[in-house]
Amino acid sequence: MKPKIEDVAKLAGVSPTTVSRVLNNRGYISNETREKVQKAMNELNYFPNDVARSLFNKRSNLIGVILPTTSNPFFGELTFHIETICAARGYKVLLCNSLNQIDKEEKYLEMLLRNQVDGIIVGTHNRGILDYHKQNLAVVAIDRYLSETIPVVCSDNYEGGKIATELLISEGCQSIVLIDGVGDLETPARLRRKAYIDLLERHGRVPIIYEIPEVFDRQSQQDVISKIFQECPEVDGVFATNDLFASSFINVATSNGRAVPEQIKVVGYDGTETTQTLLPELTTIKQPIDLIAKTAIDLLMKKIEEEVTDLPHESHLPIKLVKGTTA
Repeated sequence: MKPKIEDVAKLAGVSPTTVSRVLNNRGYISNETREKVQKAMNELNYFPNDVARSLFNKRSNLIGVILPTTSNPFFGELTFHIETICAARGYKVLLCNSLNQIDKEEKYLEMLLRNQVDGIIVGTHNRGILDYHKQNLAVVAIDRYLSETIPVVCSDNYEGGKIATELLISEGCQSIVLIDGVGDLETPARLRRKAYIDLLERHGRVPIIYEIPEVFDRQSQQDVISKIFQECPEVDGVFATNDLFASSFINVATSNGRAVPEQIKVVGYDGTETTQTLLPELTTIKQPIDLIAKTAIDLLMKKIEEEVTDLPHESHLPIKLVKGTTA
C-alpha cells in the first residue's frame, strides 16, 4: 500500500499540514523540521502527488513541446536544450512529434490542454489551429508563424542566406542552385531563400531553385537532387537550406562522379553537433540552437507569469559561418 502524507507526518512527528508546507515550500519551516520530513519520506519511499500539488499551486509545471520530428538533428538538439533548461527551472516536458501532420498536431494539442500544461513551444508548420489562440494559453513558436499574437524565435535567416550565397559567389561559382523545402510555407526560414534570390539578382543572375516536397524523407531528397544533375549539369555551387539537404547532395554528387569542392562547392545551414561530428568538412551556417531554446523558454515563462504584455513578435538571433572544406 502506498504511503500517504499522514504516514510521513506520523513518522516525522509533525502534522500533515507541516508536511504539506515542506512539500510546497510554503511559510517558514526550520531546517530541523525539513530534515525530519525528508528523512521520513525517504524511509517510507514516499513521493509527492504532482497532480495534487499542481491543483494546490494552480500550476502543473509541465511544458508541452510540439515539433515535426526529433530524428532531425536540429530538432533533436533543440529538444535537448529545451528539456535541460526546463528541468533546471523545475518544469517537465511533454514531447510531441507531429511529422507536420495537422491532424496529429491537433490531437497532441488537445492532449496537452487536457494535461493542463502551463505553456507550449511549437516548431511545426501548420497555421490556423484555433486552439493556439485559447485565452490564457501561453505559446511561443520557433521558426514558425502561427499568428500575429504568438512570439516567434529564430536565427537571423536572411543574414545566414546572404552569407552563404555571398561565399559561393566569392568562390567563383557561376551556376548556384538553392535546395529548399516547398515554397508555399510562410516561415522565417523562407528568408534564407529570399536572401539567395536578392543576391543573385543583384549580380545579374537567374535564381535556380529546387524544392524537396517531403523534407524529412531521404528518398525524396535524393530524387530531387538527381533531377538537378539531369536538368542543371553545369551546377558548380549549392546552397542547401539545411545540413541534411547538403549531406544528401554531397552523397549524390559523389555517386555521379562530381567532386566536392573541386567541381561543386556546397554550403549548408544549421550547424548541429551531429552534423559537425559526422560531416566535419561541411561549410555551413550555424544556428545558435542553445540560445534559441533559452530565448523561447524565457518568453514562455514571461507569458506564463504574465510579467509583460509587449513581448517582441520576432526574435532574430545571430548566426555564424562555420568554414569547412566544401566551400
